[in-house]
Amino acid sequence: MRGAAAVAATEAQRTSPSGERIAALIVADLASQILALDKRITGTDKQIRETFRTHPQPEIIGSMPRIGPIHGGGDRAFYREAGHLASAADLDSVPCASGRRTGNLHRNKRYSHRLRQIFYLSAQTSMIHGRPNRDLYHHKRGECFKHVQAVIALARRRVDVLWALLRYKRIFTAVTPVA
Repeated sequence: MRGAAAVAATEAQRTSPSGERIAALIVADLASQILALDKRITGTDKQIRETFRTHPQPEIIGSMPRIGPIHGGGDRAFYREAGHLASAADLDSVPCASGRRTGNLHRNKRYSHRLRQIFYLSAQTSMIHGRPNRDLYHHKRGECFKHVQAVIALARRRVDVLWALLRYKRIFTAVTPVA
């Protein structure tokens, strides 16, 4: 009985703040905006997937883990080799010299931020889920590479793998190394 009496006492003490109704209207409006935004995101995602299917080689790009339709916007003919694709994403291992002074090395500032983000995030997630990628990451860390440098090295390897898949028109298959 004590519990029921306590609940009844708390029910009797309820008060409503002066701006409660206005706050409820604001929250309801924000919730409807979030739902509308979610619907727009779903529609945009559907458009991206449909556009990806029109790419000449969607199965090959989609077969590589953690790359999928978001990368499918470009044409392989635009790049002559894997190094050019890596350079466009600023994943090349050689910094540029300015030309006027020696030893004044700086990284490229004009590159595709979208490509770099795609390959970087792809490398980071593949490092978590794939053993060969994790082994390469730990190998690079053992060579005194910082975390970002090791992930960029892994991303560069993934560029080479994707390029080979596109060149030979093969689907990616994960092969476990034989010990």
